[in-house]
Amino acid sequence: MLIPLSNEPRDYSWGSATLIPALEGREPAGAPEAEVWFGDHPGDPSVVEDGTGRTLDTLLASRGDAPLPYLLKVLAAASTLSIQAHPSKSQALEGFAREEAAGIARDAAERTYRDDNHKPEIIVALSDVFRALVGLRPLAQTRRLVAALGDRPGPAALASRLDGDDEPAVLRETLAWVLSGHAQAEVDDIAAALVDAGDAEFADELAVLRRIAADFPGDPGIVVALLMNLVQLRRGEAVFAPAGVLHAYQDGLGVELMAASDNVLRGGLTPKHVDVPELLRIVDTTPAITPLVRPQQTDGVEVFDVGVADFRLTRLTARAGQPHTLPVTGPTIALATAGRVDVSAGAVSHTLTPGQAVFATADEPTVHVTGTGELFVAQPGHR
Repeated sequence: MLIPLSNEPRDYSWGSATLIPALEGREPAGAPEAEVWFGDHPGDPSVVEDGTGRTLDTLLASRGDAPLPYLLKVLAAASTLSIQAHPSKSQALEGFAREEAAGIARDAAERTYRDDNHKPEIIVALSDVFRALVGLRPLAQTRRLVAALGDRPGPAALASRLDGDDEPAVLRETLAWVLSGHAQAEVDDIAAALVDAGDAEFADELAVLRRIAADFPGDPGIVVALLMNLVQLRRGEAVFAPAGVLHAYQDGLGVELMAASDNVLRGGLTPKHVDVPELLRIVDTTPAITPLVRPQQTDGVEVFDVGVADFRLTRLTARAGQPHTLPVTGPTIALATAGRVDVSAGAVSHTLTPGQAVFATADEPTVHVTGTGELFVAQPGHR
């Protein structure tokens, strides 16, 4: 079965009012459009465009098919998302069981584990630039950035916290300090120092941090963000956030693919619940420069395989007169992001323009792609 999917944009406050409309070739609606979900996630399942009005989760259940192990999104950010990390599978199993036993309602604001799954995620930039904070920066670099804030009490206090040779331990203790609620004066002074700070090495980082401080005055996440790597993706480049890695998308348009889960541990820049002890238990404080995900490339097909069983993302560049055949290795969603692309399975064919998607059931052996444009294909990973 090959069938079109649709969904309405989600209006989170950090969303862009223009990026998704521009992708789809329509006029902006005047409100933020942050994400469009393609999948069967119960929070916002896609509509199956077969005239029945049913959603993809209902279709899969009627066929006796398992829920999708992944969720595919178009994401459009105009301002920073919350800083967050996600648990590993074993941490999610333990945390979910613990909160179930404690009788915490699954929709409670203080609930952390809403399911028993992990949530690794990859994002590929569609805009010319997509900015994100991902992972913790090596301490030598962060110390230079803090020094650029000048001789003030807040930066001085932070610099003293960052002194030490055991980098993961130093960073974990610094996160605990800044998120404890007892460092508000230092947070405010660091935010004030950002206003006039200037340093050629960290010009991009300081610009992002100034914007964060203006958008979230007094939030301890300002200092957490200061500890993180700034990644500036160019179109077609990707970054992966595995379990435990802090990340916060800043601005731009991208295609995101993740394991199907709602488990989020927040680390600031949000009015939502921040479970500091649990975040510190699961967060990976090993510093590193965040590498880009290098796809495997063959004849216009790029495969972003990050080694998780839940998903694998393929980017296909379709050119006139050069058809592609992709094996269906499980339930598959194909999303067009440029041009005009024809996707077919058996005798059924659908023409996709940017922002449109189709779903192929796992019993289809292959899908065929022709036309001219760009297509992202989500499938389960290798098990």
